[in-house]
Amino acid sequence: MTDTPSEETEGRPGVGRVEAFSDGVIAIIVTIMVLELHPPVSEGMAKLWTLWPVFLAYVLSYAYVAIYWVNHHRLFGHATHVTNGLLWSNILLLFALSLVPFSTSYLGEHHFNREATLLYLATMLLPSIAYAWVQATVRRTGQRGPAAERFYAASTRKGWVAALIYALGVPLTFISPWLGIGCAALVAVLWFLPQSRIDALFAPRV
Repeated sequence: MTDTPSEETEGRPGVGRVEAFSDGVIAIIVTIMVLELHPPVSEGMAKLWTLWPVFLAYVLSYAYVAIYWVNHHRLFGHATHVTNGLLWSNILLLFALSLVPFSTSYLGEHHFNREATLLYLATMLLPSIAYAWVQATVRRTGQRGPAAERFYAASTRKGWVAALIYALGVPLTFISPWLGIGCAALVAVLWFLPQSRIDALFAPRV
């Protein structure tokens, strides 16, 4: 199977199956992260407060996974048929996202130290690169037209900017782990408000 439409390629029903499978995997990823939240045995707010790094890491990762799900859903709304490129790029994206629970737990348990932050940024960078492949595949084989092209251009630009911010967080982590976490948080802000003024920076120039 190639990345061009043919009688053998699956149409929208096939795209729906791929998206449903992806939804299930992402739901499992979120569930695993929730199961990593273990309440303290001892009573009192003092003991509960000691869990703030674990909870903060969970909140950050939940936001990132939610952002990927929202944008994945929007992107697949532009897919018209299933190709090998779409299948394998999507599988790679899901594999990269499946690493998030591990790095999230490690980050929280080690209180955002340098090594844990570097691992976390690497885990965040992997799905951003994989998502760029999914985007490129849908752009090449999916819907055409001015509106679709504007969507592809804006989301692709924003995706590469997000990847650069993650990469910038790596050297900044050697100065302070919180600078690296700040870069990750900046990416979340970048994607979290899809209709914000920030998006004007990524809109195609006409």
